[in-house]
Amino acid sequence: MSDALLETIDAAAHRPAVVEPLAVVMVPTFRRPALLAATLASLACQDAAFRFAVVVVDNDVARLEGLALASEVFAAGTLTGVAVVEPQQGNCHAINKALATARAAYPSARYFLMIDDDETASPGWLRLMVETCEQHDVDVVGGPVLPVFEKEPAPDIARHPVFWPAFSTSGPVPMIYGSGNFLIRRASLERLTLPEFDTRFNFLGGGDTDFFTRCRRAGFLFRWVAEARIEEGVPPARASRGWILRRGLRTGAINYLLDRRHAPARYSFWRAQAKNLVILGLSPWRGLRTLLRGGGPLQVIHPLVIALGRISATFGIETEQYRAKPGA
Repeated sequence: MSDALLETIDAAAHRPAVVEPLAVVMVPTFRRPALLAATLASLACQDAAFRFAVVVVDNDVARLEGLALASEVFAAGTLTGVAVVEPQQGNCHAINKALATARAAYPSARYFLMIDDDETASPGWLRLMVETCEQHDVDVVGGPVLPVFEKEPAPDIARHPVFWPAFSTSGPVPMIYGSGNFLIRRASLERLTLPEFDTRFNFLGGGDTDFFTRCRRAGFLFRWVAEARIEEGVPPARASRGWILRRGLRTGAINYLLDRRHAPARYSFWRAQAKNLVILGLSPWRGLRTLLRGGGPLQVIHPLVIALGRISATFGIETEQYRAKPGA
């Protein structure tokens, strides 16, 4: 055996083993490089003792600002990860690209998590999400996304439920509803059909609720961890009564579409209409209950706004809040 071959074998024997990441954090982004920088900085400060990677998906093929920023961060070694582009505009397209990239780039990773590009994670976020999944042997873990208002809003806006998480305490829950702070076990994800996020919801929103509804119907176990906090900046344009009303209409439309989708096809239309009537009829009583508990006008009319959104969706009227304006 030659001396050169012996040296090659000896070098290979002493080369440190590559430690594959246990988890992958996915970050879809669209035209928010400054906010994305803050998101990545919060991931770099995680106190997790295990190795993790980050996948950034830039959904703006025209500017590629997110791609450039993430590539710079990865090249500097601040985080380990990859940055890719999804040319088809739409949140669901971007999330599907993130999941496909994470699966292919990190075939040994056991957990996939997501955080939005306008959010920052508390230092213990990643550790708590993974520990919760492992200790309780669940399929999906969710955590709170808490608002940080850029400008102090009126009290009825600050307290409105559209800005606050569905659950307040840790423990098992029937399902979660938003993708801004979640973990899914890889083995569980692979039980679902593709695409994971239905692109029908690209611009209306609700692709995450549809996804988690499918997870629930597949028998997945969910758990909420209130301590795994993520914060989301709320600009003045969103902390407005007009935005909240449009959001309520959109929520109603999404709920109606999900009812149609996940009910038996033969009866889905009539069941959805019956539910529309029940929700509309109950909305004044729900509003009154909110009023008696000290809720402001926006909270009081919220059930009615959701009912109207459901009814408008029956006639094909939907509010698409996530479609980028031409030339914007």
